[in-house]
Amino acid sequence: MKLDGRGLIITGASQGLGLAIATACVAEGAHVLICARDAGLLDSTRARLAAKAASGQQIVAQPADVRQPADIRRLFEVALAALPRIDGLVNNAGVYGPKGLLEEVDIHEWWSSVETNLLGVALTCQLALPLFRRQGYGKIVNLSGGGATAPMPRISAYAASKAAVVRLTETLAEETKGAGIDVNAIAPGALNTRLLEEVLASGPERVGAAFYARAVKQKIQGGADPERAAALCVFLLSAASDGITGRLLSALWDPWETMASHLEELHDSDVYTLRRIVPADRNLKWE
Repeated sequence: MKLDGRGLIITGASQGLGLAIATACVAEGAHVLICARDAGLLDSTRARLAAKAASGQQIVAQPADVRQPADIRRLFEVALAALPRIDGLVNNAGVYGPKGLLEEVDIHEWWSSVETNLLGVALTCQLALPLFRRQGYGKIVNLSGGGATAPMPRISAYAASKAAVVRLTETLAEETKGAGIDVNAIAPGALNTRLLEEVLASGPERVGAAFYARAVKQKIQGGADPERAAALCVFLLSAASDGITGRLLSALWDPWETMASHLEELHDSDVYTLRRIVPADRNLKWE
């Protein structure tokens, strides 16, 4: 098993992609602590995961709002007490936030979304990194997505915060060089989750006609397979990815299964990172 005996914390894991990630990790032998805000849904999810676990696997649930430092401190206290050790962290909790032009939305709702998507990642990483440094090993996987790689008009809080998550990922990878810690971000693809339902419920007036039309098409045709993103998370949490760090990887489009064979090339390049494009990159000869 790829994660046999490893202890993991997975945020936003009561449903959707978070549940798919937790399910894949349990199937690969991991001890798992899941968290989300809805305690009732979280408890039923824990029972479903425990039913699939092998004898001796620890499956724990702890309600938490990733925006609240006290909740995150308690989350790690429970994890340290319940799991044999903590080897990995998956920051999956995220929201779209308010939809509409920036000048039209409630700025407090906008900032609350940034707190969930970005501050929540920073808070969990701040507590996980000292543990990983002491044991000389650790894995962090941050969920990013399309918001990091292209503008998302009318969903600006999501787009801005997810781009910031990728830059935070790259920065933490630099800060932990030589410590045995790998920090990566993934783009899972367009999934048919509650976020898609939010877009459809908002309508074209709030999210824009083009984005709404894509959402309708995705709903009809089916979105990306969440198990593919879950498999990428398993890879990045396992020993097979040791040394791969500071990257934004697409679950659907990047050849991540064979990436370990290109480790030296990765270390010497900026592939799978966020970078500024200059004229020369596009063969433009400007003064």
